[in-house]
Amino acid sequence: MTRDARISMASPDLAESDIEAVVEVLRSGRLALGPRMEELERRIADYVGAPYAVAVSSGTAALHLALEGLGIGEGDEVLVPSFTFSASVSVIFQVGARPVFVDILPDVYTLDPVDVERKAGARSRALMVVDVFGHPAQWDELQAIAGSADLRIVDDACEALGAEYRGRRVGALGDVATFAFYPNKQITTGEGGILVTSDDEVASIARSLRNQGRAEMGAWLEHPRLGYNYRLDEMSAALGVSQLDRLDEILERRARVAAEYDRLLSEIPGVRTPVVRPDVEMSWFVYVVRLAEGVDRASVMAYMEDRGIPTRAYFSPIHLQPYVSERMGDLRGTLPVTEAIATRTLALPFHGRLEPDDARRVAEALGEAVSAAC
Repeated sequence: MTRDARISMASPDLAESDIEAVVEVLRSGRLALGPRMEELERRIADYVGAPYAVAVSSGTAALHLALEGLGIGEGDEVLVPSFTFSASVSVIFQVGARPVFVDILPDVYTLDPVDVERKAGARSRALMVVDVFGHPAQWDELQAIAGSADLRIVDDACEALGAEYRGRRVGALGDVATFAFYPNKQITTGEGGILVTSDDEVASIARSLRNQGRAEMGAWLEHPRLGYNYRLDEMSAALGVSQLDRLDEILERRARVAAEYDRLLSEIPGVRTPVVRPDVEMSWFVYVVRLAEGVDRASVMAYMEDRGIPTRAYFSPIHLQPYVSERMGDLRGTLPVTEAIATRTLALPFHGRLEPDDARRVAEALGEAVSAAC
């Protein structure tokens, strides 16, 4: 059998204007802490409707500084989903706090407000909300719970730039929010991320910590805080600014690919397409289907791989990861919805440049794979 040409799992949406923006910075000689970083911060803040933005080297760095800026540390607990990328949880350990894992809703995979309210306790200081796969969480309910329990809200919106909840853009719904710009995200800076907030103290602390703990207006070699090198370089920032110029176009292309997948996959037995609630505007980060019970996901993935179509098991629950078990013991059985869903979710190749013929090929192979794996 002749192996088909491989389809890419993800791909950044790059244009000649992006390349020119990076080259312009290289020619300028100003490669760090310059005007492109400041422009990216200003543009993102304006876009989401928050007064402050702090550009950093990754979405993980932004999450870390969000917790630091809110003063989360030893003895504190942070409510967080397990159905997320590892960074949502690892930063909690890094500041000395303890995660309290919360289950998810069975349709859109965001935090279950009922379980949040059930698990909020005396030591709970913050709620980490994840707008998973670009679908906004149930913000009205979560904000009400956080208000009654005196919780600060960190919005991990690293997968959700451009998403909206009831007409409000994700990024200005919590005390602090974060976005990531890795190459598979909606827009990219290569590596990079940003923190947005309406709290001037959080913003000031984040600016200091990203730059080795220096004071914003202090001498270059004075370090009031123990900080980090989380700076975003000018080349990366210039790429981000250029990408923002095309953000609406990029989001629209990704939405068209998702709609094409919806059309192609909706009639395949054993495959459930993503649910998008009517009160949100989805920002498509990945396209994740759910296989029916009894379908062997490993067999499906092997079948697809053999035909040059990569897939990913999105997500593997964080509360079952070795680094968590080492710190918190065996947590199997504590999040029934997360654990059931995580064995059946499957991410398909997805990006805005995916051709209709490739989407059709993915759909046909998935139908064959599921039929064979039942």
